Amino acid sequence: MSDQVCRECHRIISSQTCPICGSSNLSADWSGMVIIIDPENSEIAKKIDVKVADKYALKVR
Repeated sequence: MSDQVCRECHRIISSQTCPICGSSNLSADWSGMVIIIDPENSEIAKKIDVKVADKYALKVR
């Protein structure tokens, strides 16, 4: 199974529901990826409103 992206929080996941927001609204059509390691000190994490370290898609269709 390929990775999917939660349409709500843009987290890249491989399960059927998002463990962060609990949504099952997923998409396999996404592009761009950013890996957030330290969300508290990351300017990018603040810009995209991420509070949990993980992999995130930049664009979800």
